[in-house]
Amino acid sequence: MSTPEQNLSEDTATTADPTSAPQPTSDVPESAQTESSETTQPQVPLSDGTESDGDDAQREHALRVGLEEYELGDEDLALLGGEFDDGSGEGVGVPLPVLAVVGRPNVGKSTLVNRIIGRREAVVEDKPGVTRDRVSYPAEWGGRRFMLVDTGGWEVDVAGIEARVAEQAEVAISLADAVMFVVDATVGPTATDEQVVKLLRKSGKPVVLCANKVDGPRAEADASELWSLGLGEPHPVSALHGRGTGDLLDAAMRKLPTKTEHGVAVPNGPRRVALVGRPNVGKSSLLNKVAGSNRVVVDPTAGTTRDPVDELIQLKGKDWVFVDTAGIRRRVHQTQGADFYASLRTQAAIEKAEVAVVLLDASEKLTEQDTRVISQVIDSGRSVVIAYNKWDLMDEDRRPFLEREIEKDLVQVQWAPRVNISAATGWHTDRLVPALERSLESWDTRISTGRLNSFMGELVAANPHPLRGGKQPRILFATQASTRPPRFVIFATGFLEAGYRRFIERRLRETFGFEGSPISISVRVREKRKR
Repeated sequence: MSTPEQNLSEDTATTADPTSAPQPTSDVPESAQTESSETTQPQVPLSDGTESDGDDAQREHALRVGLEEYELGDEDLALLGGEFDDGSGEGVGVPLPVLAVVGRPNVGKSTLVNRIIGRREAVVEDKPGVTRDRVSYPAEWGGRRFMLVDTGGWEVDVAGIEARVAEQAEVAISLADAVMFVVDATVGPTATDEQVVKLLRKSGKPVVLCANKVDGPRAEADASELWSLGLGEPHPVSALHGRGTGDLLDAAMRKLPTKTEHGVAVPNGPRRVALVGRPNVGKSSLLNKVAGSNRVVVDPTAGTTRDPVDELIQLKGKDWVFVDTAGIRRRVHQTQGADFYASLRTQAAIEKAEVAVVLLDASEKLTEQDTRVISQVIDSGRSVVIAYNKWDLMDEDRRPFLEREIEKDLVQVQWAPRVNISAATGWHTDRLVPALERSLESWDTRISTGRLNSFMGELVAANPHPLRGGKQPRILFATQASTRPPRFVIFATGFLEAGYRRFIERRLRETFGFEGSPISISVRVREKRKR
């Protein structure tokens, strides 16, 4: 692999501008050698609150004073004054009571969930069986906070994926403090509804009965038929239009205990890990394996998962929040129905996560969809771990050739840590945690301004920006504006070409690591003040 110096050899025939490559103890800009008492422009703050050694501090001081000769806006002054965004948040959550929403397929459970939480979070489509996993959402009503659990439709004597969906609904009931049983009032009580009633009575959980699809006064007579279920008063609502949901929630709050027996305290501390990839690469299998239970529905049918599913998991003594997501099939504008909304939920889950594990299938060549998934994660600014699933199925003789193919396929993301695993058997899944920790550490990395400018000075001295049109842009100052992901801002006298910015990024990685984290470099061109 060629070095950055070799890559730029054709463009670096000119000598470096001395002021663009300051040495540790000399080469101070003119404005720093003589006090700028003649000028009246505001002083740029001299410290960003980070620690640096003596030489780095002197360099930073000199370069900051030199910036006073240039036109700087309020945003520039704020950035140079040390306003730094680390994107972090602290705090510990409290266990919340759990209210599970259950019922047979296509009675409007997810529509009701969206109505209660006040946004279109759960995937909804006008056909049965859209929701498959049990998905939790924080909600609030009347000053009370609780967890609302959406479930797949419960059916009797079903097989295949429908049976696993029904199992998840039963688990949701067992882990709830109270249950909201949704029935279609326009259809009336069915044999399946009667079976659900038996299940609820057996659980012993408090139940509030919701008669959905009552869109007007005429339909309220239909709701009265649901008294026959023996669960008390049916509350007529229209989840689609919001009619009656307030009275339903008032009744639910009376049934829901104030202290939970099943809720889990989810502190803000655990890092959020999104499992992403194209359909059927093993995301749900991996979540079930690291969780140690069948937390989500797994089926050979591609596209089983539709709603992102959060699960608090302890690995190697640390808490993590793993998020299973819907497979990214193709471009969002080419999808429709439930797949379209699932794609949007997946993008939102990526943006809420801190690190994404991109699962690839070791038994298949890298596809355009795989490349698109990786790009989607990087564009979202999340840290990255590449996981090749089904590696245990690869023949020993095949593996060396596969390694070379992977190096070629992933040449653009060589900086991302890679692990080879088997989601089905759990083989080498213990290697995930070290890879996640490395990526997150890079994502959080902060380089002091003094050290960064020393690095830039040495880099530009050895590899100055090539001349274009007889001019050579001079780098005046560099600072790190934020972490998560690391974002660097360079002040320069002219635009830096994309190739040179890539060169700076490559050298930043070589010097400071940044394994598993995308980094961003932006350039602000500033001109000298007019006297």
